[in-house]
Amino acid sequence: MSGYDASAARVVVGVSGSLGSVTALRRATTLARRLGAELWVVLAWEPPGGDAAARRSPAGGLPADEWQRLARQRLAAVLDEIFDGNSPGVPMCGVVVRGAPGPALVATADREDDVLVVGAGRRGLHRAFSGRVSRHCVAHAVCPVLAVPPSPLESELVSVHRRNTWHLRLDLRRL
Repeated sequence: MSGYDASAARVVVGVSGSLGSVTALRRATTLARRLGAELWVVLAWEPPGGDAAARRSPAGGLPADEWQRLARQRLAAVLDEIFDGNSPGVPMCGVVVRGAPGPALVATADREDDVLVVGAGRRGLHRAFSGRVSRHCVAHAVCPVLAVPPSPLESELVSVHRRNTWHLRLDLRRL
């Protein structure tokens, strides 16, 4: 992270590659441009089953440095896909953090003048299990948190997936 001004305003955004995180990244990029801030894109990762499982069975999976390398590759792929290999138009820092997403984002956005941007989670069927990261960030962050709602496209895709899963007929009148 050398080359970044420690006193510069930062917009910190969590990404995972999900549609919600892509929407949050686009919103964070626009906000960083408007504020003249650095864009810090954070991908949090944990070993499969969490750290407790990795401690119980360290030989059962990949070494931590390999998981870290894979997380960096995933972050690079997400950024390349979103920005199509171009600059986002603001100074950007990609950060890979080992840990649960909520605590990792709160630890990264640790200044009062930061702005933390997160996806707000899905609506509908999975509502009880969605939004944990955004709720954690809102409850624990020392800076303002912008929880970005799902895009209309995400809601439409969830609807199509549900229809395909349940083998429901397509309403051709809407086409």
